[in-house]
Amino acid sequence: MHRLRPTLALLLAGVLLLLGQAPAQAAVWSSSAQWGSWSSGGYTLYNNIWGSGAGPQTIWANSTSNWGVWANHPNTGGIKSYPNASRSVGIRLSALRSATSSFNVTVPSSGAYTTAYDIWADGTTYEIMLWMNKTGAVGPLGTFQTAVTVGGHSWNVYSGSNGANQVFSFVRTSNTSAGTVDIRAVLNWIRSRGWYGDVTLSTIQFGYEITSSSGGKDFVTNSYSASAS
Repeated sequence: MHRLRPTLALLLAGVLLLLGQAPAQAAVWSSSAQWGSWSSGGYTLYNNIWGSGAGPQTIWANSTSNWGVWANHPNTGGIKSYPNASRSVGIRLSALRSATSSFNVTVPSSGAYTTAYDIWADGTTYEIMLWMNKTGAVGPLGTFQTAVTVGGHSWNVYSGSNGANQVFSFVRTSNTSAGTVDIRAVLNWIRSRGWYGDVTLSTIQFGYEITSSSGGKDFVTNSYSASAS
């Protein structure tokens, strides 16, 4: 094997950097375990393969704001997994001054999935889902209630029960792969409808609710943050 002269090696390295072809680095953390998890800086990442008939799935992270999933779930019905980043809050709505989140993702053009927030209030009594984008044969639980613009986005709102808790699904009227959501505004709007009272914001989760990703597909969170006070 011939060794590159120093000047040539430096030149080649510079060209590769400009082309974005620098060698890939291993993730800080990864897991293929069904319930694999990793905590850092107030967030916990979960692989969360919870549905029946699931295929293999691997979650990886460079940080809690830059992480992703490779999933190969068969083309069958039913949600297979919800890999996500979770942050505990524990503040009552009347005392909540701010709750916001920003995201930027790169997602497949095929398969069946949603990029969604899963927000929990009063423990697991109320589940508030914010669908930022959806692809394939997926749909929200319950029945259509109304259309509304709140929290910086326009939604179609659905309400129903899964037998364990009440679910409010806000389905964005058009797909987006990046944005900021005023979660507090959404929660207060639900309260103004009389659908719940002065609940406690328990947990903010963000991730990918995957029904099928046959052949193996990548879901990448380029950046993500959530805060509440």
